[in-house]
Amino acid sequence: MIAFQVSDMTSSRCAGVVTKALKAVDHAALVRVDMATLTVEIEESKANARELSDAIKRAGYSPMAA
Repeated sequence: MIAFQVSDMTSSRCAGVVTKALKAVDHAALVRVDMATLTVEIEESKANARELSDAIKRAGYSPMAA
């Protein structure tokens, strides 16, 4: 599992944008967003942490390793 803290993810719309960005990198990955803790967890991804982090950044957010 790879996890990121995304503190500038402030709404369900933001969560959707982040999820879509991650799925664009690996459509088969399992993505869970927890708005209470502002974390994103990615499981069963063939992409590495750097690729996933870059996808979140391209979507306009600031991921930090959790």
